[in-house]
Amino acid sequence: MNPIPFHIVTLTHASWEEALACARRLPGDALPELRLDLFPELDPEVLVDALKRRCLVTCRRVSEGGRWPDGDEAGRLAHLLRALPGRPQWVDLEWDLPVPAEVQAVRTHVRLLRSIHVGEGVFDLEDRLRALPEGDAWKWVGVASRLGDNGRLRGPLAWARDRGLPLSAFLMGPKGIPSRALQAAWGGAFTYAAPDDGPPAAPGQLPLATLKAWRCARLHKGYGLCGVIGQPVLHSRGPAFHHLRFQRAFKDLVYLPLECGDAAEAVEALNSLDILGLSITAPLKHALPEALGLQGPLNTLWRRRAGDPWQGANTDAEAFRQFLSTLSPGPVLVLGEGGVASASLTVLKADGREVLQTGRRLPVPAGDVAAFAPVGIIQATSLGMAADDPVPFPQLLAAAQPSLHWAVEWIYKEETAFAAWAQAAGLTLVGGPALFEAQAEAQSRRFVEGCGG
Repeated sequence: MNPIPFHIVTLTHASWEEALACARRLPGDALPELRLDLFPELDPEVLVDALKRRCLVTCRRVSEGGRWPDGDEAGRLAHLLRALPGRPQWVDLEWDLPVPAEVQAVRTHVRLLRSIHVGEGVFDLEDRLRALPEGDAWKWVGVASRLGDNGRLRGPLAWARDRGLPLSAFLMGPKGIPSRALQAAWGGAFTYAAPDDGPPAAPGQLPLATLKAWRCARLHKGYGLCGVIGQPVLHSRGPAFHHLRFQRAFKDLVYLPLECGDAAEAVEALNSLDILGLSITAPLKHALPEALGLQGPLNTLWRRRAGDPWQGANTDAEAFRQFLSTLSPGPVLVLGEGGVASASLTVLKADGREVLQTGRRLPVPAGDVAAFAPVGIIQATSLGMAADDPVPFPQLLAAAQPSLHWAVEWIYKEETAFAAWAQAAGLTLVGGPALFEAQAEAQSRRFVEGCGG
């Protein structure tokens, strides 16, 4: 029988018809996971037959992220066993349960995956590997409380790989994304994915298309890890941008979203995961460089290998400097007090511009803004990240508008309320996407030239 494919895609669709259509579109390296608890009214054998046996059959308890009531264990196991006459390729049985006689009777043509879901803060994988239950593959799932928790799986996964044991060990939650994406690099035999046309089955589960775009199945232990760190970062355009450039440069680097808002936690993760390159976003542009002994704000860190000293740059400033040279001279109003506001101020002052800065902690009356008569305005607040965010400081925008010629938007989205306001006002607009491209290109050059061998 064939080994377990690298991608296991959970069929989480609202209807069986949608789930079946998705399963039929999956490539050969992606096995559908048939979650019987998601379709409890349908006959398991009929479902397996519709998938032509090509599936992993699971029936998950509520306490493990499923929908089958915890108080009906006998009913859950009976429902799982009803799939066996359909002869599925794989069946998932919990780690601590004895193998039922019905499963033993079909072991010649049905493979057995043993799985365990542990609670937050539990890391018993090494102990469990010393007493493996009967099976053909094994899955251990925990919860990531801190970004550095991912690194605790590297040793056990390498141990299993060296002994030819098909193991997948990963962490749920947004902080657990590295463990899902780096399974192959760390020695894992398979990983779980959400369908591209359906919701994730668990927090942090990535769509199949994303795992394939990042080439997760091809990663080996020689790959270096880069990423965007901050909170939130799951929306970031960085992975798509940098992976393409790494692949064009034939560079063994992978770039992931690294969800973390605390500098001490970030430093811990740098060491636990041997991170080589970072794009830093809010709220860490000041705090993380300072925790590493560097002067911020910085949005880029890189090193050749783990243990080497860090090098830093602010490619936000570099990108803004490029665009500022094309904009009309005169005084500038800066909205915001964070990292990109600081980078903007540094560039503006170096260019000899008069600057007026305002923010929640730096209130400026509308009359002062009108008297300042800015020719340019820079939107460096976080407003615009969410779809329904309003324009920042509308009274100040109205006071500044009569003298304005241009505007800069730091939010890396095609459409924001501020961008719409600037366009309606007839201003020359340097939008977030253009700034992103310029600063990310400068980051990619540093990662490609300065990270790894």
